[in-house]
Amino acid sequence: MKSNFLKYIFAIVVIGLVIYSVYIIYGKKDNNENNYEIVKYDKEEEIIDNIRVPIVNFDTINPILSNNAQIQNISKLVYEPLLSVDASYKIELCLAKEWSKLNQTSYVIKLKDNINFSDGNKLTAKDIQFTIDKLKDVNVNSIYTYNVQNVISVEVIDDNTIRINLDKEVPFFEYNLTFPIMSSKFYENEDFITTSKNNNPVGTGKFVVENDNGNITLKLNNSWWNKEEKDCKLSQIQIIKYSNMGEVYKAFKIGNVDLISTDSLSIENYIGTIGYNLKDYKGRELDYIALNCNNEELANKEVRQALFYAIDKQNIVSAIYQDKYYSSNFPLDYGNYMYQDGKIEYEFNIERAKTILIENGWEFKNRTWQKVINYRTLRLNFNLVVNSSNEKRVEVAENIKNSLETLGIKINIIKANDATYERYLENKNYDIILTGKYVPLSPDLSSYFGDNNLANYNNEIAKQILNDINHIREEKVLKEKYNNLIDIYKEDIPYVYLYWNRSSLVCSSKLMGDIKPNRYNLFYNIDTWYRQ
Repeated sequence: MKSNFLKYIFAIVVIGLVIYSVYIIYGKKDNNENNYEIVKYDKEEEIIDNIRVPIVNFDTINPILSNNAQIQNISKLVYEPLLSVDASYKIELCLAKEWSKLNQTSYVIKLKDNINFSDGNKLTAKDIQFTIDKLKDVNVNSIYTYNVQNVISVEVIDDNTIRINLDKEVPFFEYNLTFPIMSSKFYENEDFITTSKNNNPVGTGKFVVENDNGNITLKLNNSWWNKEEKDCKLSQIQIIKYSNMGEVYKAFKIGNVDLISTDSLSIENYIGTIGYNLKDYKGRELDYIALNCNNEELANKEVRQALFYAIDKQNIVSAIYQDKYYSSNFPLDYGNYMYQDGKIEYEFNIERAKTILIENGWEFKNRTWQKVINYRTLRLNFNLVVNSSNEKRVEVAENIKNSLETLGIKINIIKANDATYERYLENKNYDIILTGKYVPLSPDLSSYFGDNNLANYNNEIAKQILNDINHIREEKVLKEKYNNLIDIYKEDIPYVYLYWNRSSLVCSSKLMGDIKPNRYNLFYNIDTWYRQ
């Protein structure tokens, strides 16, 4: 009996140990799982307050001297202009608290009070004069020289007021006042081009430059004047120099840089297809065809309308640019606040093109469209001029030829060499020409509808609207004027706008925030950016 009793006791102990062990194991497992979730949660909320930006072929951090597009993007964080441009391309005040157009060639700008450069020196009108003088200096090769090419004099009225005089009226000259303002005191008694001070220049912006033996970091400017701005989650931006884009792609793939600005249409060939986000936006290059309104056949607006509907823009974008360009209907449809999406309804429609011609007395006969006007028979056969050295545009010209010949309009492509092509543009002795334009930030349309335009288009109402626009600042009235101009274009079609190029900001999947780049500024909403 005693033996059995011991066996029972032993069994109970063993069972108790097993139960205890199970409790301990599963209890710990539960606790570990709970701890893991907390760590995971913390990790998801972790914010790294710096980002790393690559620069290829670094020259100087001074934006007036630099010819590096990447520096120009970065410099907007360190330097500020008199006037800036918002995400809808509307002009807005920055260092200036107000500006006014005194007459066709004179502007007065008043500066905001109590703005300092990062070295503590106060911003004054002399700094504006100094910056413009440097931009006009023949020894300073700056991308911003264009902004002040029509400035003939700068008058300092007082510490906070300056007058700028032009040699002629410049439509939307205020958009030219977006160049970075430099400190006159900082460069006093220094050679602006060669001084070592360019290694650690000062600006009025959200970040300041810290250059440690060539290692450049932008650090948050804690004394920045713009107190109304939200607190920035970033404390610094590290600028990492590379000798070529191949090195940048490699660095991005292994996680050593956080973003790449590029116009490449095949970026995935270099960095793959995963681990990043693409922020695409319309670039500044617009390709279009100009229809010579002095041509006897093209002088008829119904012919131009038919061409508009017979050109398959989407097929051009798809077949030639692999759907990586953006089709266009108007020079402002890149996101400008003066253009309402859908204002111009376009569809590739051969039947509609035929109907337009037929309703206006054109007849398809002997394999061509014909119409008798003033006892003369007009036929729709045109020469299309394209620059032979631009292979993509040659492909586009061939695509347009195929589309128009489907309609029954015969096209002969003239592939002109560079010099001949420039003479065509200068003399405007073509039927149709395929060309392009580097579109400014302003909503200026004078090159399309004003004097000496490429279509030889003459509409006095359109010219009057352009003149009115130059003297209106009220947004509602401006939009009405632009809508009127767009309506005139829709009726007359002196051009067929084709497509915009694409630019991209390639962002690491670990880069967070409200990232909305455009052609003016890659760093809108940078106060929300951070890295995980």
